[in-house]
Amino acid sequence: MIKRKLGNSGLEIAPLAFGGNVFGWTVDEAMSFKLLDAFVAAGFSLVDTADLYSRWVPGNSGGESERIIGNWFKQSGKRDAVVLATKVGMDMGDDRKGLSRKYILRAVEDSLKRLQTDRIDLYQSHTDDPETPLEETLEAYAQLIKEGKVLAIGASNYTEARLAEALVVSEVNGFPRYETLQPEYNLFDRSEYESGLEALCLEKELGVITYYSLASGFLSGKYRSEADLSKSARGQGVKKCLNTRGFRILDALDRVAAAHQATPASVALAWLIARPSVTAPIVSATNLAQLDELVRAATLSLDGNAVALLNEASA
Repeated sequence: MIKRKLGNSGLEIAPLAFGGNVFGWTVDEAMSFKLLDAFVAAGFSLVDTADLYSRWVPGNSGGESERIIGNWFKQSGKRDAVVLATKVGMDMGDDRKGLSRKYILRAVEDSLKRLQTDRIDLYQSHTDDPETPLEETLEAYAQLIKEGKVLAIGASNYTEARLAEALVVSEVNGFPRYETLQPEYNLFDRSEYESGLEALCLEKELGVITYYSLASGFLSGKYRSEADLSKSARGQGVKKCLNTRGFRILDALDRVAAAHQATPASVALAWLIARPSVTAPIVSATNLAQLDELVRAATLSLDGNAVALLNEASA
């Protein structure tokens, strides 16, 4: 499998990432271990999580996903087989949030402890913090990189203007720059990324790892009516897709999938992988059969006609 560069970080990955948001939510520790083992065995390496995951679950306080991954590292000995990405900045309660220097330096120690590792390969700002100067945030990351606790940094949920500003601040001050962007991007949600962020990422050679790559499961084809929304914990998140455009996209996915002996989910991910600006879509699975279906996307080659059909249906 051909590896792709994560910006100019020096890190290289296969073109699919595993999203750890399901760990400690819809997947227990035992199944998490099996999924991670299978993902790495299939030739993939980027595992993406966040300190926040999965605080939204009743009884959880955040850090559950990192803790499970850390336990897997300890049990499996596979830390060096993984490009580990996590995030900081979202509200963890008790005023633990944001991208101030003081908080980043505290939060990274908490994440390292939960992950049972001495380094984070890609440490990402989970969301922009307009109350903290970019210089302060990037200087904190510079310290962590100098100490060897972080290898590279990335941004998630940044606007084009703020990402561009952050890149300038890094260049002017000699700070490490954001090497990656993690945006919401898929066949259904195209406009925000394509209207400016995509061009910036291509120009600056940033790696792009997309989240909600299957539009919360809608692009898998399993939600085709309101009655289907109760099929999973994420069902309500796809209600916005049940419209004329959404059904047009599903029809195109069905047609391309039939022509390629694939599933709609694999096709939707293959479309992302074929996008010149995208390094790797992030995918989540809750069982091994689901994971097997998703990893097929990395070897599914869509021809020009298929890409054109999908582009037109989702325009």
